[in-house]
Formats: sequence, structure tokens, C-alpha cells
Amino acid sequence: MNYFAHGMRFVDRPYYMVGTALPDLMAVVDRRARLRIKNVAPFVSEEPTIEAELASGIKQHLDDDHWFHSTQGFLEISTDMSILFRQIFTHDETARVGFLGHIVTELLLDRVLIEQNPGLIDEYYAAFSEIDPLQTEIATNKMTTKETDKLKLWLTQFSKEAFLRDYLDSQRMLVRLNQVMNRVKLQPLPVETISVLNTGRKIVEKRLNDLLPPEHF
Repeated sequence: MNYFAHGMRFVDRPYYMVGTALPDLMAVVDRRARLRIKNVAPFVSEEPTIEAELASGIKQHLDDDHWFHSTQGFLEISTDMSILFRQIFTHDETARVGFLGHIVTELLLDRVLIEQNPGLIDEYYAAFSEIDPLQTEIATNKMTTKETDKLKLWLTQFSKEAFLRDYLDSQRMLVRLNQVMNRVKLQPLPVETISVLNTGRKIVEKRLNDLLPPEHF
């Protein structure tokens, strides 16, 4: 699952919603500052504090990832996407088509959910603007494997950049996807990727309930 899928159900609880974004966001901010359940669990409670809401959101993210990556829908669709990428990289055996199948399935899921819930992406970013970045960083540092002073700036930038909106257009999604490729030091994806994204979007839309079973989501 990606940012919007994790957080869309919790736009009325800004710190909880931001908590659902933190495990993935911290991987960008500072890969050494990990959020592990053993460090997060002691802060999970029903108290309406910033720490408790963030911790509960982080736990929600980790729980969601566990069941999501085990669904038959994710396994099949990510494999389908990997096959489509293999057709692009026919003569490049080093291409990370498995990685691409995984990540693109998640990005396309966000795209379909944004499309099917008009206006909710505005509420998502509005909730981000309600939190205090500094207090969020202070609270998060109590749960990370290593403290960071970069999170508050990234939270502000995340809200300002609003890159999830770009997922609604395949060409703009490719730009964002290539930013990920650059960050993980992989070759940029060619323009043919746009056709893969268009095909993949239809697959994800058709099998949405297989990706997000009602008993979990």
C-alpha cells in the first residue's frame, strides 16, 4: 500500500493519518531512522495525544502492509505488472522487474482510489496542513531507531509538493516514478512505461476488491 491507501480512511484524525505515512516517509527522510513495531507499540494508546495518535497510525500502516502483501490480488497483479515490464526490458536481464511490479501496483492503487473518491485527496492534504511538523518530529524520534532532524522539513515539503495528485496522469506518474528510480539508484524508465501504467490502471480498477478485501479494508 502507498500513502493515500494507508491514510484515506483517517482524514478526520490528522496525526493518526500522518502516522500511517511515516514508515514510508522515513525511508526517504533518513533510512537509518526506522520505525519498528517493538519501539512503536509502547506508545500506542487511546489517549488523544500526538504521540499516541502517531504511534497508532504507524501501527496501522505496519498491520496494513502485512495483510496487503499477502493477498492473492497483490501477488497476482504485481506479477502481471512485472511481466509487462519484462516486455519493455526484453534485452536487459538486470532490470528489476519484480521491484517495478510491486511498487507500480501500489502507486496505481492510489490512483484508482483517488479517482473513485472525488475530493478526498483535498481532505488528505488539508489534514496534513493541520499538524505541527516540529512536534511530529519530536514525537516520532521517540519511536525511531535513530533520531533525525530532517522530518519536519520533509513533512512541510510533502504537503506543499502534493505529488499524489500527479498519479492521476500516466505521464506525470512516470516522472514521479523516475524520481523513485533515481533515489534507489536504478536506471530511469523509458516512455514505453506509460502504456504499462495505462494497462495496469485498468487491471487494478477491475480487481480493487481483491487488493482491498472488505474484511481488512
